[in-house]
This record gives sequence, C-alpha cells and structure tokens, in this order.
Amino acid sequence: MGLVGTAAVRDGGAALPHGFWAAVRVWLEKPQVANRRLCGAAIEAEGTVSLGEGGEASRPLAAVWGGGSGGGQEGRAASAGAAELGRLWREVRGQLSAGHGHLPPPLTPWGGPGRRSELRAVLRTLLPRGRPVGPPAPPTKELAVEDVDTGTVTFLPLEENSEGKYQIKKCNIYQIQLTHIKDEEWSVSIVAPFPEDWFSDGIAYPKLAWLGNELLSRLAKWSVEQKPSEFKSTLSLISVAKYSKVYQDLKEKYREMVKVWPEVTDPEKFVYEDVAIAAYLLILWEEERKEKALTKKQSFVDLGCGNGLLVHILNNEGHSGRGIDVRRRKIWDMYGQETHLEESTIMPGDSHLFPDTDWLIGNHSDELTPWIPVIAARSSYSCCYFVLPCCFFDFHGKYSRRQSKKTQYREYLDFVAQVGFVCGFHVEEDCLRIPSTKRVCLIGKNRTYPPTECALIDKQITQYINNRQTCAVVTCDRRVGFNHKDHSDSVCKEADSELPESETDTAGTIWMPGFQPREKVEQIRNCASLPQDFVDDVVLNVANLLLNATPQKSCSNIHGGNTNTWNQGESLSLKEVAEHLNKETLKRLKSEYGGLQTLLKNNHQVFEVLNGRVHIRDWRKEKPSTKTKPEVKRRLSAEAFKTRLCWFFIHHPDGCSLPSESCPYAHGTEELRQSQIIKKKKYIQ
Repeated sequence: MGLVGTAAVRDGGAALPHGFWAAVRVWLEKPQVANRRLCGAAIEAEGTVSLGEGGEASRPLAAVWGGGSGGGQEGRAASAGAAELGRLWREVRGQLSAGHGHLPPPLTPWGGPGRRSELRAVLRTLLPRGRPVGPPAPPTKELAVEDVDTGTVTFLPLEENSEGKYQIKKCNIYQIQLTHIKDEEWSVSIVAPFPEDWFSDGIAYPKLAWLGNELLSRLAKWSVEQKPSEFKSTLSLISVAKYSKVYQDLKEKYREMVKVWPEVTDPEKFVYEDVAIAAYLLILWEEERKEKALTKKQSFVDLGCGNGLLVHILNNEGHSGRGIDVRRRKIWDMYGQETHLEESTIMPGDSHLFPDTDWLIGNHSDELTPWIPVIAARSSYSCCYFVLPCCFFDFHGKYSRRQSKKTQYREYLDFVAQVGFVCGFHVEEDCLRIPSTKRVCLIGKNRTYPPTECALIDKQITQYINNRQTCAVVTCDRRVGFNHKDHSDSVCKEADSELPESETDTAGTIWMPGFQPREKVEQIRNCASLPQDFVDDVVLNVANLLLNATPQKSCSNIHGGNTNTWNQGESLSLKEVAEHLNKETLKRLKSEYGGLQTLLKNNHQVFEVLNGRVHIRDWRKEKPSTKTKPEVKRRLSAEAFKTRLCWFFIHHPDGCSLPSESCPYAHGTEELRQSQIIKKKKYIQ
C-alpha cells in the first residue's frame, strides 16, 4: 500500500496528542532542522477553512498573510491573505477525487460524522539552502491541512500553471498520522497514496525512504521530548525568505576570500560567519529604513572588528562605517581603501563616543560587550546597537556567575540585556545561523524614554555601572521583556544607598578607571611559548610515570613475523599525574591556559587524553579518517610527513610500535625531511 513508515511512541508524560502538533509545527516552520538542504520555510498564509456543505469550501475564518517571520504585517495584507487562502482552498479541494474534495486512499479522510467541519490550513514556501545549478526553479509551495479530530496533517504540493492557478502535484502528496493504540502506546506514521510515482528533487522533496526513516524518527522524538528552549528561534526578527536570498548572494560574492585568507584562523568558519552576520544586518537595516521612513543607508562603527571582514562587506554593500580594533591584522591590507579600519585602543569614556553614527556593532567584542549599549546610549538618542556576545566580561573584568539555575551563557545574555534596559533601550533577542555555539544576538534600536529624559537615564547608567563594581551580588533577575520603570527605580535606589554623592554626580572622562582593554600584543598562553627543554622534561616524566605504573598493559607487536610485546603503560587521571610533578613545574603550568592538560594534548604524538585520563598513544590503533579531507589538509599532512623525530623510537624502552615505513615520524635523523610548512607561513606573513 502507501505506508512509508511507522514509529511506535510511548508517552509516559502525557505529552500526546499536544506534543504531536508541536512536532508538526516544527516541521512546518523550521524544516531545515530535519532537512539540511533547506534554509527554512516562509509561512505565506494560515487560517481556518471549512469543509462546507456538499463539498464546497467557505472563506477562511482567520488568516495571516506574509513573507515569513519577522514582518509584522498590515491589516490589508492579512485581509488579502484571507482572500487568497480562501480562493486557493476552493481550487485545491476541487482537484481531489473528481471534485468532491475527498483524499485518495489510503489517506485518512477529513472530517466525518460527529466531527467538526473546520480544518486548519497553512500555505508555506520551502526555501532551498543553496543556489540551483541550472536555471532557477519556481518556488516550492505546499498547502498543509491539519485535522485535529483525526490526528492527521496532509501535505498537498502545489505547482503554478501558466494561468497563475495552482495545481496539486498529486504524486508527492503525503500525510502524517498520529494513532492512539492503548494506554501509553501511540504510533506516528507517514503515508503516501502514490509511492510508485513519487518525484524526488533531492532538496524540497527527498526520497520516500528519507521521510520514512529520518523525518519519521525526528517527529516521533519531538512528539514526546518537546522541551522549551531558553533561546529564540533562529531569524525570528527578520524574513527568512529575504535572508536566504541575501545570504546566497553575499556567499557567492565573497567566497574567494576563503582561498586567499592569510590569517591562521579557519577561513571557512570566519568568512561564512561574517557573511551570515552581514546578511542579517542588511535585512534588519532595510526593515528599519521602512519602519522609520529613512532614505539614507545606516552608518556604523564595529568596535573590536578583528579581521575586519564584516566591515569590508558592509562598506561594499553601501553602508558608510569603520572598524576599530586594538591590533592590526594581516588581512586588512587586502581590502583596499574603501574599507575603513583603524588600529586603536577603545577606553569607555567621553573620548570614545560616536554622535554621528547610526549603529554600533559588537561582534564577539569580549571586554567591550557590556559597554556597547552604554556607548550607544551616550553617543546620541538615535544611536542603536547590535551585539553578539561570546566571552563573558563584566564592566571591570571577567563576569562572575550569580544564577546557578541558568546556564552560564543564558545568564550572561540576560546580564547584557539588562544593561541595555538600564540604558533605556527596548532590547530584542534573536538567534543567528552561524557556525558558532554562541549565536544569540541582542539588538537595541528603540528607546523606552523621550529625549527630554536623557540626563536622567545617563545618571541611572552611571549608578548602575558603579553598583556593579562595588557590589558583589545584584539580586535583580530580569529577562528580556521585564518592566523597565520598575527596574530603573530599583537600580537607582540600590546605587543611591551605597555610593558617595561625588561618584554619582561625576562620570569623568573615563567611565571606569579600572577597565582593562585587550593588550595590543596578544599573549600566547596555550603552553606553546614554554621553553622546549621544559616541555621535553614534562613529557618524559609523565611518559615514564605511565610506563612504570602497575599493572602494565602489553600489546603484541608484529613486525616481519617477529612477535614482541610493546609496553603501552597504564592510564592515570590528570589529578594523579599532577600529584607526581614538583611544585615549580605545576606553578609554571598553571600560568598557562589549560595547564597540564593543554601541554599533554599539544604533545599528540605521545599522549592521548580521554575523559580526564592520560594514556600512552598506540599508533597501531589510530584509524584513518572515514571522511575525505579537504585538499589543503591533505597537502599539509603530506608536507609534515617525516619532518619530526619519532619520540617512541628515541625514548620508549620497546621503541616505536610501527615500522619505519608506516610511522609518520622519522626513525633517526637520516629520515628527517625539511618542513615546507614553516616556509609557507613565512611567505604569507
């Protein structure tokens, strides 16, 4: 028949049937979480439709029309959406089963005796992630029809004909069904009436096997494991459809940057991350121009701009602005004169205000992150800000946790949002689509107070900053959307009770004298700068400790028919290893980020650190990667072959576990090759 797949679901927490409809909603609104070849979906129209008398459809009772999320549509658009959905519903029903509106078997029919005569209809457009290879295909539209009584949602693919009318693509109709078996036992199924005619384009419509395996398993899991996320959905403030187009355009335009990237950082991550952030800002700013009837493109300053690529893209796309960073990067010279970048230290104070700038940007701006709302508020009444917090900093140094019930990331986001509220901004939160674990941005583009109250807000900001410095704990636990007036009063009262008169009245040129900006020359504290003889001594001591530990692990070592036992040693916890090192060594290691663990991991040839335990690495057990390495990494591996001496050949009592021809390291100085990697790095610099 047409059964694509069935998944048994056990509901011990009374999540069903509500959890099923929540799972369907995820598939409707965010199909990209299951189908990675999609960028998302734009909900074009949504409303209640009637089965009507004699198979006729009535006008929707309610509908919303729009181009996706983030839009806030006008009443006329909603009315147009209702009319469009009603017309579409009548057309579609007339194409089913000789015009009687019946679904083809084995799909569960809509309605029935004793059931409601209303259904929920959602019209969506599926947005592909990449550009098509050939000529652009028309957008893929679907009408999803939900029937709560029967526990089904039916997906009707639509194709537009030359007359502008939609026809059902019957070969790709499918239905998701929820069935209650007994007690806690349920099942989720996917059914397609014409499986033999199913057309897969590999993007919007994968193969039926994918629906029956991947999609079905996810729907079953989501139905009973729906947990409220502590973060917003991605791209909740802008149109997903617009973002998809702008992102693809920018990605195509700046993809060559990956090939010429001179920094030591991963080019694909940084280039495509900045492209995604630029696409988001361009759409956000376009919407702001429409809302505020602006004709000129917004200006900006990127504080802590790093490699400057975001500034370069925004300048190229017509926005005047500049980037400031404490340290110049090699890539700056590649951008040209149209990209404005400055090497300068930013000290939060009266000398670093930007009264003629529309937007301040803080993209992973570290110690400047909490200061950016403050600088924006004091620069001008019209200045807005965008921050993408990463490392956790307070006004005066590292941020200290105060809410054990929250994740550290969530708590820090709440703190940065709170700063924005104190500064008088309506703070909005969104989640970007970037290759990073820190993807949540905070946006302040509207004020909570009239221009006449600027002096009052400025005093409130000063009090709040000083209070953060003098008080170890601030008990206010505020999330995005709390009452600004109540919070302002509490901050002012706390600060007034604890600060001298002189400190609240004068802000001074520098707002916090104890502020520590990033150092101009970046300190390397990952054990890479330690003297080589010190590192060699630690490696030898730890290796001997593992080799001499009891009981010893011996592995057979077969070379050319001769069987030997190769001592693999014992595994010890990092704590046990540290207890055997002298105090001076430990003190020196503690001054490095990561300490002992980092040093051991850096010496990948000798050690393997897994789950906090240290092992001697046995190179015979190293499995080749199942993934095909990029050409650059393959070339680097070939260039590094036999360029370093084998530690085991020199120091291990049983020698190397591999024969010379199999070991990537040199068995003696006569096998050493000159490294080509060092020459390449010098050439780049």
